[in-house]
Amino acid sequence: MKPIVVEITRGQLQTGRDVFKVGDGVRVHTKVKEGDKERVQVFSGIVIARKGRGVAETFTVRRISYGEGVERVFPVHAPTIAKIEIERDAVTQKARLYYLRKRIGKQATSVKERRLLEATGAIDATSSPEAGLAAAEAKAEAAAKAEAESAARAEAKAKAKAEKAKEAEAAKK
Repeated sequence: MKPIVVEITRGQLQTGRDVFKVGDGVRVHTKVKEGDKERVQVFSGIVIARKGRGVAETFTVRRISYGEGVERVFPVHAPTIAKIEIERDAVTQKARLYYLRKRIGKQATSVKERRLLEATGAIDATSSPEAGLAAAEAKAEAAAKAEAESAARAEAKAKAKAEKAKEAEAAKK
């Protein structure tokens, strides 16, 4: 995205909304306005996809309602979303879980849960979404620091070049 677009949309981004991932069981609380009254409606299911980035980022939640699969697409940073609760933390090997659409019954909602895999020892209990978030923040901080150092080196180089040009001009006189 262009820097100007990122700068303009930065104020519209909601904080704390990107802690869930594909495969997680979530409860999305949406604000519904009916006439002059406003209420909160809950849609719970499994996140089967996340798309986009920035303000345009969306996620798809699927649930089985009365034997029929129901999917709903939500913008991550929409002001109409009151909150997003994580019911089940899952471990998936795919970025999109569209294969769940073909499944029927209990298999339609079955995704490997993190707590079950930790109990069997299939994954490390210390690897959590919070740890991943902290690692991502540390990586972003290191990248910003490296970029700042690079800019400082470039500025020092330009200063040295300007001084050298001044000295050369003074030597000509």
